[in-house]
Amino acid sequence: MERGALDCEGGLSGRFNNRARSAVLSDRRAAAVGIRRVEQGPAGAQHVASIDPAEVAFYNQLADTWWDKAGPFWPLHRLNGLRTKWLLDRLCKHFGLDAEAPRPLTGLSVLDIGCGGGILSVALASLGARVHGIDVTERNIFTANHHVSTSAELQDLDIRFDATSAEELARRGARYDAVLSMEVVEHVADLQGFISANCALTRPGGVLALSTINRTLRSWLFAIIGAEYILRWLPQGTHQWSRFPRPGELADLLKSNGLAIDRYTGVAVSPLSRRFSLTSNLAVNYMLTAKSNPQLRGSESGPVNNTTRGNDK
Repeated sequence: MERGALDCEGGLSGRFNNRARSAVLSDRRAAAVGIRRVEQGPAGAQHVASIDPAEVAFYNQLADTWWDKAGPFWPLHRLNGLRTKWLLDRLCKHFGLDAEAPRPLTGLSVLDIGCGGGILSVALASLGARVHGIDVTERNIFTANHHVSTSAELQDLDIRFDATSAEELARRGARYDAVLSMEVVEHVADLQGFISANCALTRPGGVLALSTINRTLRSWLFAIIGAEYILRWLPQGTHQWSRFPRPGELADLLKSNGLAIDRYTGVAVSPLSRRFSLTSNLAVNYMLTAKSNPQLRGSESGPVNNTTRGNDK
């Protein structure tokens, strides 16, 4: 990204105020803490309630602002249009769907990991997908459920939200046509374990989509030094540069789990126009999709049947 580009959900403009930045930081740190604690429990057990309250207390104060497009999360709403369009293109090409159809993703099961207040989940469900949004921060799930249940125009969507982790769903044997972890991987405590869970949740022949920040000199200058210490757009310590995964590192982790990357794109934002755009530059923020290799993991090809997979209860 250009000029102090940051984690897309963590703050992209000086006008994304400190309360909102702290909210997202608490949310993503809570995700990392929650994932780690779930892994420490006995097999098959959930410990979502054990998330450190100190990490999410401040975020909880802002939970009701997720859906205010003019509020502190306006950058995420603007980003969502770009990433939804990109994901739609990738999913339709992979599954042979008509992107121009009224609800082009009809028949696909989608898992949105770290769904927050449900912004991306709702966008994909509106395109016809059967969406399962999960987050380890319970207040996020309350907000997402409340928004859908109180919005008349969303009543016909096939969407649900649960407070749980990717690891827990993987232990249950859940599978989905498409698994999304957008702006999450740079915040988890155990990247290898998290990616393994993502891959296990992606059914043979399915697609996994990730977005994160590259570990480069440029990302250190813009996302750490520039944003946190010079411009003070983010609180110091928002990001740990050492946790930013390079594309090659993600490629190796995915390959070891039977997936292969088929597309990369960078994401840029103009702080003046507030417009987001795709770019070939992967030096800071980037997105990718990876295909689940049927030869390594099974032989299925079409969308998962609505009644048999990807809708784990």
